[in-house]
Amino acid sequence: MAQEILQGKLKITAALHVETGLHIGGSSDFAPIGAVDSPFIRDAFTKEPIIPGSSLKGKIRSLLRRQEGVTDMDKESPVIQRLFGTAGDIMLPARLQFFDIRMNRDSVTVLEQADTDTYLGEVKFENSINPVTGEANPRQIERVPAGAVFDFRLVYNVVDAKQLTEDMTKLADGLHLLQWDYLGGHGSRGYGRVRFTDWQVVSFSHAGDEMASEVLSLLKEV
Repeated sequence: MAQEILQGKLKITAALHVETGLHIGGSSDFAPIGAVDSPFIRDAFTKEPIIPGSSLKGKIRSLLRRQEGVTDMDKESPVIQRLFGTAGDIMLPARLQFFDIRMNRDSVTVLEQADTDTYLGEVKFENSINPVTGEANPRQIERVPAGAVFDFRLVYNVVDAKQLTEDMTKLADGLHLLQWDYLGGHGSRGYGRVRFTDWQVVSFSHAGDEMASEVLSLLKEV
């Protein structure tokens, strides 16, 4: 296929509010010894919790796919394929660039001063029952406490201005669905409810302020 011409970039940011305890599993290497069975993902340098861009991308794409009633990537609508990219016979670079997002500094300061179970985290005791043996399996799960705020951001590559409205409408649909679903694990138990506020869109290069204003008006409906 012909190389797409990059016409500009749009940087999209928002505040991601954790409404209920959030758990995105990480390596036990970063958990205090004996603290929890299932720690959340932390930045290796700061030890602060992060939300991986891959988790956000995968969740939003999955929700949009379910909305369309498809399970296979090759049966997705063209708009989903160009937003998130495809591999295989049809190679499409993703127009959306997700980032690992970090807790904002105000939330870090508040939680550092709070009496939390772990550094910037809480521990929730869960218990599952084996339906065959009846044995209990108690576990300690580390969560980002409700009330924490993360600095959400992503970049959209503008390669066809005529498709901007369709692309951003689909992205807004995915973000709206996420707020009615959950992020991370144990969603059926009430974990991972999130909410977005304070949308901002900044244009770069050939993408003008008019484009940024149009995108912002769509995202404010999320």
